[in-house]
Amino acid sequence: MRSVRRGTRSIGGPADQIPGPPTGDQRLLHAAGGREAPVGLEEHLEGWGELPTWKGAAFLDELDRSGLRGHGGAWFPVGAKWRSVGRGGRSPIVVANGAEGEPASAKDRFLLRQVPHLVLDGAALAAATIGASRIVLHVPAAGVAGLEFAIAERRRRGLGDCPIDVVVAPHRFLAGQESAVVNTVNGRTPGIPSFVAIRSVRESGVGSRPTLVQNVETLAHAALIGRFGSDWFRRAGTPDAPGTVLLTVSGRWSGPRIVEAPLGAPLREVLALGPGAAESVQGVLLGGYGGGWVTTGEALTMPLTEEAARSLGSSIGPGVIVLLPSGACPLDEVARVVRYLAGERAGQCGPCINGLDLLAETFELLATRPRSLRGGVSSVPALCHLIEGRGACRHPDGAVRFARTALRVFDAHTALHLQRGPCHTGASPVLVVPATARVP
Repeated sequence: MRSVRRGTRSIGGPADQIPGPPTGDQRLLHAAGGREAPVGLEEHLEGWGELPTWKGAAFLDELDRSGLRGHGGAWFPVGAKWRSVGRGGRSPIVVANGAEGEPASAKDRFLLRQVPHLVLDGAALAAATIGASRIVLHVPAAGVAGLEFAIAERRRRGLGDCPIDVVVAPHRFLAGQESAVVNTVNGRTPGIPSFVAIRSVRESGVGSRPTLVQNVETLAHAALIGRFGSDWFRRAGTPDAPGTVLLTVSGRWSGPRIVEAPLGAPLREVLALGPGAAESVQGVLLGGYGGGWVTTGEALTMPLTEEAARSLGSSIGPGVIVLLPSGACPLDEVARVVRYLAGERAGQCGPCINGLDLLAETFELLATRPRSLRGGVSSVPALCHLIEGRGACRHPDGAVRFARTALRVFDAHTALHLQRGPCHTGASPVLVVPATARVP
């Protein structure tokens, strides 16, 4: 039971004083109010009230009960992650990670622009829970001005006593990787991950202090759990996959759209797909460019859960779904993205420097000069095996998953290329690929 008064909020009072929580599946989108203008602090407090004060480890227990998992890509239990942040005599740092280096994703930018105070509430709650003395917002340059305005609003209102800094995330695919975030904030090799064997950033991260790097959508969910509790959070989703998720969906409507859906819902219902989708959609990309492809039939029958996606060799990842229309050449699309991923490498290991280039070259030949591949695609599985699991970070693994699942889902199209030559559709590219600055 929680109570609310203007300016303060505490645990253990009459429930009828609480601003009502969202009752449907639109939670974060409900907070955004369905409009273009950002939600300012006064409107935010009018709608939600201030955060309650949680004592000791009480909120960690509430996170455990909620079943919230990270929405940045790894889907790790949030309560366990917060508990794992070391103390060791030095106060921790909280980093709200909104880098969103995934080109097909827009949900983090949406949250930072539309509901910055919900994200800042989550960061403040994380800082109070783990005893942090500093909050860092790690965001693209375009979001800095809006966040600085929101921070100034909170300072004028006297909200929070934990200093908040804003650090610009580099425009790189790997910018949001946990150790790359720490390197950026530390001013050392911005946007480049550290070797996976190096000590966890939760023990030694920003300024060599214990550091919690948490995706901004996850923090926004935590802010709502802090207000309305774990029982409310679990009213959406399933017992094994509670809550909702924000998705960036491309290829379904005239342009990319941010969708919020309960976890466990049939994906066909989330995307409003009928049986005719099998004729108009060649395949579905889940999890973005570090995720993997599934067939349209698999997408029509799967529930929206990370476990279901992994069972098909893919991932929900950062909440990206792309429907590839029948008029596009899937091999052209895949070749462009694999080349982009090769260009976005960290440049720290052989599998990344040599393996991804060779993988990109193979798919480029398959797309444009398939008859020059004397062995067809028979060498690709062995090449993927040589790359996967051997990198200094997980970037090569994601590129391999993207490529390997493409060969499975588009096997018939691959056979046509090898038999008849490349497509000449003239269709506009579907998958967004930014300009790449190669790492030497």
